[in-house]
Amino acid sequence: MAFNGTWKVDRSENYDKFMEQLGVNVVKRKLGEHDNLKITIEQTGDKFHLKESSTFRTKEIDFTLGVQFEYTMADGTELIGTWVLEGDILKGTFNRKDNNKLLITTRAVVGGELVQSYSYEGVEAKRIFKKQ
Repeated sequence: MAFNGTWKVDRSENYDKFMEQLGVNVVKRKLGEHDNLKITIEQTGDKFHLKESSTFRTKEIDFTLGVQFEYTMADGTELIGTWVLEGDILKGTFNRKDNNKLLITTRAVVGGELVQSYSYEGVEAKRIFKKQ
């Protein structure tokens, strides 16, 4: 249950390039870099409840490890995929609905910070969150 808590984005690495690779336009990319994203995670066994709050939207998500579900990103990109726990790493494997391309996301608590990593079409990025 190391993921439980409220996490606020502190910094990003290569996030603009990642959003560009996804096809996000320049205006949305610039806004996305400063979205003040806050994620609240509640894990109970293999079930997760997340609340994502940013400058632009608030969204609640429920998922069960290993069970496929649909998710819409802030830019409107629709995904379908699953989260699994691999040791201490939460790994999401998603396919875009529009082109079936693969997006891999991981979350891990490293040195007291939540590190969310992304990989899409050869571009990797990170967003690092501090616990509130």
